[in-house]
Amino acid sequence: MAIYRFRISFEDFDEVVREIDIKSNQTFEDLHRAVHRSTGYSAEKSSSFYVSTDHWIKGDEIAYLPTQRKTDRGVTLMEKAKLSSFIEDPHQKFYYIYNFDRPFDFHVELIKIILETDPKLEYPVLVKSIGEAPKIIDKDNFGAVAVSSNPESTEFDFLNEMDFVPEDTEEIEAMGGRGINTEEKTIDDDAEEDGDDADEFGSDDSYEDEEYDNKEDY
Repeated sequence: MAIYRFRISFEDFDEVVREIDIKSNQTFEDLHRAVHRSTGYSAEKSSSFYVSTDHWIKGDEIAYLPTQRKTDRGVTLMEKAKLSSFIEDPHQKFYYIYNFDRPFDFHVELIKIILETDPKLEYPVLVKSIGEAPKIIDKDNFGAVAVSSNPESTEFDFLNEMDFVPEDTEEIEAMGGRGINTEEKTIDDDAEEDGDDADEFGSDDSYEDEEYDNKEDY
């Protein structure tokens, strides 16, 4: 019995790679579960493999936990689909989407066919792991860190860093913005300083008037 070695990489995180050996008569569900034993994600998510061209153009779908619409359309199910039935090329590719609710896209490529199994191994087996899979928040993976494709901002986010909740609005209004405005100087501050200068000149003017009145006494 032949062994297929697949290289699996994230489409958006191509530095994260897994290589898995699996028997040719095992199913796409077996491969699906093996992938997520290596990523730490829950396998119980609606996901699909697609037979792919060399340019990652999706063809026939092989689904796990499909929607009713896909089921009615007669989509192939992972648990019933043997890998060997969909290998038409020694470098066969599959496009794989994990968790349609919060999807991650993967490239899956057959990189080697081994003609004999190793009796000491239980297949599928992870043979290479490079990089750490990005963490996601999930009720089955609670406590992980959310991942975003947006670049991380280095600016201080006051509301998020201070655990702001809507009930804090009244407290912030009572503060009058103290501690939030980091500008060194505002237009109102300039106007206030000008007012202080005007008061000083006003005091000088009254002094000069008093001095003039005293001269008339002489």
